[in-house]
Amino acid sequence: MKYDVLQIIGMVLVGIAGQSAFRLLVDHGDTGLLGGLGGFPVVLTGYLAVTAAGVLLAGWSHTRATALGRRK
Repeated sequence: MKYDVLQIIGMVLVGIAGQSAFRLLVDHGDTGLLGGLGGFPVVLTGYLAVTAAGVLLAGWSHTRATALGRRK
């Protein structure tokens, strides 16, 4: 159950941060949730880092659940 929740959290991070990074690339003025960090390169790096963390978290938790026999 723990790995299911972690995988869901990872997928949500990927969805939100990935969409925000794409939106920032299209409209440089729309900084979204991380707008207070600084300028365009800082915010874009922040969104890409959160997206990468979400991918890693979802992949790791899926691998752990597979090793425990919860996935095929």
